[in-house]
Amino acid sequence: MLTGKPVAVVTGASSGIGKEAALALVAAGFDVVGTSRNTSGVAPLGGVTLLGLDVANDASVAAAVQEVSERFGRIDVLVNNAGVGSMGAAEETSVAQARAVFDTNVFGVMRMVNEVLPHMRAQGRGRIINISSVLGFLPQPYMAAYAASKHAVEGYTESLDHEVRDHGVRALIVQPAYTRTGFEANSAKPDTPLHAYAKQRQTVDRVMADAVRGGDAPAVVAQAIVAAATDPKPRYTAGPLAGRARLLRRLAPAAVFDKQIRKMNQLSG
Repeated sequence: MLTGKPVAVVTGASSGIGKEAALALVAAGFDVVGTSRNTSGVAPLGGVTLLGLDVANDASVAAAVQEVSERFGRIDVLVNNAGVGSMGAAEETSVAQARAVFDTNVFGVMRMVNEVLPHMRAQGRGRIINISSVLGFLPQPYMAAYAASKHAVEGYTESLDHEVRDHGVRALIVQPAYTRTGFEANSAKPDTPLHAYAKQRQTVDRVMADAVRGGDAPAVVAQAIVAAATDPKPRYTAGPLAGRARLLRRLAPAAVFDKQIRKMNQLSG
């Protein structure tokens, strides 16, 4: 299926940000392969080739990337969007639960990069776009495991970018803020809930639910992804809230920043 168009692979493309990103990249002139752990219930996306792929499985990643290479002959853009959420206090989250979050959000990114990079280096060009979050640079009480995974993605991506730039490849970060998807509602709940945290956890859950309902449309993040695919800067905040959050983190004194995090999450003290 060689069309001469640049080829983009978008993981987690069955809904939300991934779906909108896949469609936006088609509109921008890419051949797009969208992946999902289970494609059987996914409605066809106009112009998007759907493939089954579990980013937490080495063999699945290797097979999918090989299929894309054989069918399209190239991979120009990789959008690592697949991810899972996790809610609950740090003490309520077992190591096993945190490991599962990292296996998708961090090691899933690494698996995809390790399979795709040889193709990009051989071409002498490519873009790796890793979807982080404002929680890649902000703390979020009662989402410690998830925030840690996104902090890890940011450190990995910035380091990777310096390694691959000499080969014509860039590794870039897109940082959405609250986005109107089912992501938070579908996030894992703590597997060892403790009474000591119950009241405040419920408060933060309500704050997060309200923030998501008033958040950006997934299409806003999709446009930032298209920008990253066509105009490389190291980092793209997606939407005005993400931009304000980055400015707050950079300019606010530590004490002011700390107070604002507690106020936003209705924490006392």
